[in-house]
Amino acid sequence: MKFEKIGFIGCGNMGGAIAKVCAGKGELYLANRTAAKAETLAARICGHAVDNQTVASTCDLIFLGVKPQMMQDMLTGIAPVLAKRSDRFVLVSMAAGLEMSTIAEMAGGDYPIIRIMPNTPVAVGEGVVQFCTVGVTEAEQAAFEELLKDAGKVDTLPEQLIDAASALSGCGPAFVYPIMEAMADGAVACGLPRGKAMEYAAQTLIGAGKLMLASDKHPGALKDAVCSPAGSTIQGVRVLEERAVRGAMMDAVIAAFEKNKQLGK
Repeated sequence: MKFEKIGFIGCGNMGGAIAKVCAGKGELYLANRTAAKAETLAARICGHAVDNQTVASTCDLIFLGVKPQMMQDMLTGIAPVLAKRSDRFVLVSMAAGLEMSTIAEMAGGDYPIIRIMPNTPVAVGEGVVQFCTVGVTEAEQAAFEELLKDAGKVDTLPEQLIDAASALSGCGPAFVYPIMEAMADGAVACGLPRGKAMEYAAQTLIGAGKLMLASDKHPGALKDAVCSPAGSTIQGVRVLEERAVRGAMMDAVIAAFEKNKQLGK
């Protein structure tokens, strides 16, 4: 099977990125609180700029791209439209912290639901999209995975692990960018031109990630392979350990996880 009409309620950074991944794979319907944003995106990806009710009444796959604190009001607004439908449709929530049972309750019906936690690198095909489902058929899940395959890694998880996964890969880009910037700043301080420093820092992180995935080695082993005895790299690692960079990064992920749990209450 294939989803023919794909709708988005919310075209912000995340909703817009997923919509771009779906471009050309079905008829796209885009709605946003600021209509101009939906109109601009629709023109770019050959979609239709519409309102929430049109998405709710028309689409067989409906992405709910609004913030957790806005989900109740938005779903209350379209619940009567959903209730009148006699055809089958699937809701896709990307709201942090909100469980599928909560989405169903807010939507006012026992609808098939997919809960996803994408991250912003889906915009360049290098993202991570964890998902879980309820009431979704095998054919619908396969169609969903096929639809998002160009986003990056699409992986199914039990719902009880989604908040932890979101704290890692969903929030992770924001944790990595300051590190990337700091690495470049250090190189600039040593005399490297800013443009080159930013390019090298970004490529270093890309390459390190790809090497870890390709080698299937523990990151500690890969770190050791770079640290020659009495060399420069181990001196840099020593400073990172003195400044508790690993502990800070662990705390950042844990803090994000705890906030995800709060958002679901």
